[in-house]
Amino acid sequence: MGHAGSALYPIREVSRLTGVNAVTLRAWERRYSLIRPQRTPKGHRLYAREDIQRVERILHWLDRGVPVSQVRDLLDRPDKTEQIAIDEGDWVGQRQQWIAVVEALDVQGLEGLFNQALALYPAEVCLMEIWQPVVKQLEERWHDQLGAAVQRQLLESFLRTRVGTRLYHANQYVHGPLLLLSRLSDEADRLGVLLLALAASAAGYRIQLFDTPAPLGEWTLVMERLGAAALLLTSDRAEGNELMRRHLPRLAGQLKAPLCLAGPVTHIRATELETSVIQPLGDMPVAAIERLRNILD
Repeated sequence: MGHAGSALYPIREVSRLTGVNAVTLRAWERRYSLIRPQRTPKGHRLYAREDIQRVERILHWLDRGVPVSQVRDLLDRPDKTEQIAIDEGDWVGQRQQWIAVVEALDVQGLEGLFNQALALYPAEVCLMEIWQPVVKQLEERWHDQLGAAVQRQLLESFLRTRVGTRLYHANQYVHGPLLLLSRLSDEADRLGVLLLALAASAAGYRIQLFDTPAPLGEWTLVMERLGAAALLLTSDRAEGNELMRRHLPRLAGQLKAPLCLAGPVTHIRATELETSVIQPLGDMPVAAIERLRNILD
């Protein structure tokens, strides 16, 4: 609660100042009592400067991988924060729920978990602690699991729809540089490019996501027409030698903006990329976009 006479802010202004959406602010209050705003006679929330500072401290702990259920203890016991061990059990439990609904082909369950995650956490935290680890675990299971193709197709379809909707709405109010994202080849992983698009959008970039890879020779024209700041291509495989050693470097030399690679291909082809004009971003979406920011700055 704020002190009497201090400035008070409505929820939309707190959301603007902190980057935390109103749905999440309300969830932190109702479910975890993390913040306790004042109320107007009509019941509208009003936040003091101290509440905004508390929201920033909540974000600090979430960014360090602390589940929201444990944040209150850390806020209320600042003198003991270094002694409190982060319990990974909460994250493990959430990941297991995701894997269970995918294996059960439960679209309604996926919808519930997706909405719940985004109501409690910033998208970057969802990516680092839930979605990226879930996809990695599923990929390992899918190597020798009956029904893997259907599970993959279900998750791809679900994420393509949800990510597409988020990108559409985010592009309306985000004014950052435009990025073009695509898979490097038709065979490349569809899940990786969707997670990368989410990370880039959450970081404030406008995103044009291509569902089907364009012929390499057309990217130069597309980039110029759209005025894009960078081209990001992803893959989870080695790709062909001709593509990696000749065609991609040639394209990178023709573009007026950076050509970046993301996904496991950056590790598989690390030796070639060390001396290439192509910018490797790694295979962790949030970290990849952070590296991109350093390139574009």
